[in-house]
Amino acid sequence: MENDSEVNEFIFLGLTDVPELQFPLFIVFTLIYMITLVGNLGMVALILWDSHLHTPMYFFLSNLSLVDFGYSSAVTPKVMVGLLTGDKVISYNGCATQLFFFVTFTAVENFLLASMAYDRHVAVCKPLYYTMTMTSGVCTRLAVECYICGFLTSSVSVGDIFSLSFCSSNIVHHFFFCDIPPLLALSYSNIQTNEWVLFIWGGFNISFALITIFTSYLFVLIAILKIHSAEGWKKAFSTCASHLIAVSIFYGTIIFMYLQPSSSHPMDIDKMASVFYSMIIPMLNPLV
Repeated sequence: MENDSEVNEFIFLGLTDVPELQFPLFIVFTLIYMITLVGNLGMVALILWDSHLHTPMYFFLSNLSLVDFGYSSAVTPKVMVGLLTGDKVISYNGCATQLFFFVTFTAVENFLLASMAYDRHVAVCKPLYYTMTMTSGVCTRLAVECYICGFLTSSVSVGDIFSLSFCSSNIVHHFFFCDIPPLLALSYSNIQTNEWVLFIWGGFNISFALITIFTSYLFVLIAILKIHSAEGWKKAFSTCASHLIAVSIFYGTIIFMYLQPSSSHPMDIDKMASVFYSMIIPMLNPLV
């Protein structure tokens, strides 16, 4: 990366300046992280252990759990250390690394949710051909492509952000987390081009996944409407409901955060939204 910046570290504002709240918040975030760790890694271990769960749906679910654990781990431990010790400083390279892993895992989840929607489409619309269509080779290839796309998305996004100059200030209006909107706001460079690059690139990736999801569920809905028994309706909906809930939570937050100009919503709202999608969503997904 090309970098003409004089900044070699960033300082976070944190969640609160009230000392009495630091330790209670540390306890809360520690509990959230422990639930996330146990829920997601427990899900992976259970799927690996039980041979009855060696199916395409649970294969994608195990990858989703790994990704949720990954992007929560990119953020939450730093938050816990900051709340416990009061250290609000992160190095320039540390900030870039944190953002890279967070965007990578988030982008992988984006494509995994699309792959899971396609899997549900095949299961409901073509049940007789399901095992022949969703073979282990096809599932593995889809998962690998998700990780490759996530890596490329993160490389473009982080490269775009850290090509900017940060000289006027190094105070990040965020809670112990290097995220795209506060870093854009911090730079004294002309960020209009960078915002458009991120908007177009992020919009393309999210749109591609959403189109795949909507198309898959459109065919699922058509197939369900052809079912005449209430038991068949119930079975079809039960296989898709949890995935649709996860999709709604994930994309609702992502679109709110990233697919609009950084000047259109306050940074305090960004901080609260970031807490939700970086910590709460990875904890909720195993429960969903």
